[in-house]
Amino acid sequence: MEAPGPSARYVPVADIEVDAVLPTRSGFRLEGRGADGAEYQLELHLDLPVDQRTQQVMAEIFSQSELKISRKAGDAPLTALRRERVRQRK
Repeated sequence: MEAPGPSARYVPVADIEVDAVLPTRSGFRLEGRGADGAEYQLELHLDLPVDQRTQQVMAEIFSQSELKISRKAGDAPLTALRRERVRQRK
């Protein structure tokens, strides 16, 4: 059974096909190209230690994955960044 897509409260940002999975000290870095042709990178940090075998299995699963990233509607990234800059100046 496929999981439901993002709700109406969320706006799709990118659909990314994972091309590479690189282990890091605390998780993984997933790299891939989006449907828009841009290159994307996602860092996944785990709060618990993972043994090497489990890490290899997880990397294989992630390498066969596709990422669908959405953001909450009405909160455009540039608007949020500008708000943060204003807060930092105060």
